[in-house]
Amino acid sequence: MMWAGMDSNVVGRWPIFCFDGFGGHYTGMARQAPVSLQKLIEPAIAALGYELVGTEYLPQGKHSLLRIYIDTPDGIKVEDCERVSHQVSGLLDVEEPIQGQYTLEVSSPGLDRPLFKIEHFDRFAGQQIKVRLKLPLIGQGNGQRNFTGKLLGTRDGVVLMQVETTEKGGEAMQELALPLEKIEMARLVPAFDV
Repeated sequence: MMWAGMDSNVVGRWPIFCFDGFGGHYTGMARQAPVSLQKLIEPAIAALGYELVGTEYLPQGKHSLLRIYIDTPDGIKVEDCERVSHQVSGLLDVEEPIQGQYTLEVSSPGLDRPLFKIEHFDRFAGQQIKVRLKLPLIGQGNGQRNFTGKLLGTRDGVVLMQVETTEKGGEAMQELALPLEKIEMARLVPAFDV
């Protein structure tokens, strides 16, 4: 990762602008890996029989992290993660899309599954989700950035969710329309029977 206009030996505040080192642009989620990297690894993962749920790239100098989430209808075991890690690691070693050192992590989505693609928001409609926006929502969200509520699905590339609000007369439900490109992170909220 190269920071625009900064010497690599300078320590200080993070700059506002950065070059991602991939020659691509970040998509939907702020931490989601560039599309070019996803397009490189997705065929290899699919050839092994897994769905690429999503990727996260956390650039942190020598401690950068590439996290890949995979899934199958039958779930994911440790052996599945090992298999995908071995295949993707070899591919990344040959293609070298990431400059510098990084850690590759392959994982199942887990109970608090991250939602990356618009299709995910439709697939899990009706479930509880947590959403963090890149910037506070002015107007319909009272300047909030974090929301928990019921996922209603999508319409025209916009994520719809229902949240509780407190008004003068008590609690009420409010429907929010959140453009996918404004969402930094979204995850399912696991439901446990007690």
